[in-house]
Amino acid sequence: MSLWQRFKRALRSIFGGWVSEMEDPALILEQNIRDMRDKVPKMNENIAMLRANAKLLEKEKQKLETEQAKLIANVKAAIGQNREDIAGEYALQLEQNKAKVVQVEQQLAQANAAAVKGEEAKVAFMKELDRKTKEALDAIEAAKRAKWQKEVADTMEQFTAGGVDHTHDEMVKRIERDGAVADAKLDMALNKGDKDKVKIEAEAEKMRAAELVKQFKIEMGATGSSAGTTSSSEGTQQKEGLKN
Repeated sequence: MSLWQRFKRALRSIFGGWVSEMEDPALILEQNIRDMRDKVPKMNENIAMLRANAKLLEKEKQKLETEQAKLIANVKAAIGQNREDIAGEYALQLEQNKAKVVQVEQQLAQANAAAVKGEEAKVAFMKELDRKTKEALDAIEAAKRAKWQKEVADTMEQFTAGGVDHTHDEMVKRIERDGAVADAKLDMALNKGDKDKVKIEAEAEKMRAAELVKQFKIEMGATGSSAGTTSSSEGTQQKEGLKN
């Protein structure tokens, strides 16, 4: 492969991809249909010209045939009057006339054939136009439907991937996490309150116990003094009884 061919291939690879990205298939199809429809008036004009040419040739043939009939009559009349010189002149004109008639007939046949081919080409073109128009409209409708489906899919993808569902799940987790933290804090506060209560109650019990012990001590002190006095009296009485 030559350097120039490699260079052209490189250009096609660069600009071909760029052009492909810029192309909108639906718009191109619509433009193609417009271009084909724009050819119809020109085609009709060409067919009309072919028909007009055939009509002109037909009129020219009729004119030559009329002249031919007159020349034949003139030749016969000149011969009838023994004017062979004049008859010869008319005969030469008649010969030229017949040659022109043959030429015009050939041109007329070609013109008629061209007109017929033009009509057939138009019929085939219109059929092709109808077929391609239907294909283009179907393709454009499919492209619109595909675009709509893509937009719906993108929207649904936002809902399922990065949209409401994702946000919903995240918020639920945050609420659950915040609730768990709040529950933990509440449990800690309640446990702390219970400990304080237990501690206070324990201190109160100690104070109550101390108070009870104190009362017992007081009572025991008073009881002890009475018991001592009684024992002393009984001892004295026993001693006096022994003496007696």
